Amino acid sequence: MVSICYIYFVSFLSFSLVSFFSSIYFMILDYSVMLEFELLSLNSVSISMTILLDWMSLLFMSFVLFISSMVIYYSEFYMHGDINLHRFIMLVMMFVISMMLLIISPNLISILLGWDGLGLVSYCLVIYYQNFKSYNAGMITALSNRIGDVALLMAIAWAFNYGSFNYIFYLSCMKDSYEMNVIVCLVLLASMTKSAQIPFSSWLPAAMAAPTPVSSLVHSSTLVTAGVYLLIRFNFAMTSELCKFLLFIGVLTMFMAGLGANFEFDLKKIIALSTLSQLGLMMSILALGEFKLALFHLLTHALFKALLFMCAGCIIHSVGNFQDIRYMGGLVMQMPLTCTFFIISNLSLCGLPFLAGFYSKDLVLEVASMSYLNIFMYLMFFLSTGLTVCYTFRMLYYVVLGDFNYLVLNSVSDSSFGMLKGMGGLILLVVLGGSILMWLMFPTPYFICLPFYMKIMAFLVSLLGGWMGYEVSKFSLGFSLKSLDSLGLSQFLASMWNMPYISTYGLNYYPVFSGKIIYSALDQGWSEFVGGQNFYSKMSSSTKMLQFLYNNNLKIFLLLTVMWIIFMVLFL
Repeated sequence: MVSICYIYFVSFLSFSLVSFFSSIYFMILDYSVMLEFELLSLNSVSISMTILLDWMSLLFMSFVLFISSMVIYYSEFYMHGDINLHRFIMLVMMFVISMMLLIISPNLISILLGWDGLGLVSYCLVIYYQNFKSYNAGMITALSNRIGDVALLMAIAWAFNYGSFNYIFYLSCMKDSYEMNVIVCLVLLASMTKSAQIPFSSWLPAAMAAPTPVSSLVHSSTLVTAGVYLLIRFNFAMTSELCKFLLFIGVLTMFMAGLGANFEFDLKKIIALSTLSQLGLMMSILALGEFKLALFHLLTHALFKALLFMCAGCIIHSVGNFQDIRYMGGLVMQMPLTCTFFIISNLSLCGLPFLAGFYSKDLVLEVASMSYLNIFMYLMFFLSTGLTVCYTFRMLYYVVLGDFNYLVLNSVSDSSFGMLKGMGGLILLVVLGGSILMWLMFPTPYFICLPFYMKIMAFLVSLLGGWMGYEVSKFSLGFSLKSLDSLGLSQFLASMWNMPYISTYGLNYYPVFSGKIIYSALDQGWSEFVGGQNFYSKMSSSTKMLQFLYNNNLKIFLLLTVMWIIFMVLFL
């Protein structure tokens, strides 16, 4: 009997190939198609579903489907023995379909369907392992994304003024018209929540409570990239003020996530913070007006990040479901193939020459160097790049290359052959994907003219970051930890600048506390005394009096009769 995972794997892979070759065809001809299906026509009102197919949507769709196919193949072995495997695969299917709907929609309402679908299904997947930590993570994920959903709903309401929800027709007008630019501001807010930019960053590491195949899908090509993709579509409508704001937020997010990852010990959270850092890079290069470069980095990043999470899943599986990197070490001896994949995808993330990440990341940094940036932005760009290499080498030292630690002394070996095959499908593209995409997407190459020291800046910063990461990792239990000397600063940097506390206790402590006061003072206090309880006591006392009268009505009647007779005798 053919398993459900295999059926979805084959169908997704087939659709991915069709979509990829269609994208190349559309790219060569500079061709795009808009299909409109009329769902309902009533008097003068017509409700139609619009689909936009151009090289950008087809290319992104092919990448999402390819990664999804590999993740589903991998899931069959990773989730082996799970009694709810079918439910899990169906949720992943719904997740991918929501993303497809978002990619091919030139219409704000159908975008909202995909957008809300992503938010709802991501909640279901984050709470898949049902425990309190997962419930809390799912709630912060869902509620952070609701802010963006409300912004999108407000954008739809604002679009009522202009006669159509097909934003694609209005992009050139939106930039010039102050009133229409409200839609772009709301879409920017929605994208910032979905792509976890400051101050909405805290949900992204929390969402690591989901199973690893979901993390692989979410952090590479679906949920978190939806915001970047929507802004790539809206990039022609963004004013210079919005671009400056987005550049500042993107660069800050990149720097904050890079710092946080250097203090983190949870393997999946380090990779999640790495995703956050790369999202900041995409947002900032998009703010500089290079939407094609943002898409290029989005696609190459999707490849190596999916593989990185798959390798992390294999490692966690092998060491008894522990995620703390301090328990690992020297895994390259026991898991050579998984560790090879892990190292290659990590080096691709760092931008090692001629791997996929190098083509996009190096180009992004050089284009940023050519732009009109102040010194703060320029330094932030390169410091964040150095931090990327720093946390990568720290993680490699702890997990793959360092000394044998507690868990590795048990019998650890390469994971099942099925999981390795799922990862093997991606490794080729992690090595070659960047150069292939570059040949396809840029018919004329970028001509970048920089002084020598600026040209080698990215390389020098990467070397420095790698050396720092290695030095930071070299400690043993006998040494006095530098981070313990400045515990407050370490705590601040490790907790993403206190954002998780602000997003949880900071937002809900005072409303819940004031709710308690209102409940005790009003609901259980004055409103009880003046309202329901008071009314009840008055009614019950008057009812008792009436009941007394009804019970003694004969006596009262006779008494009244006697009193009346006495009255008549005395006064008449």
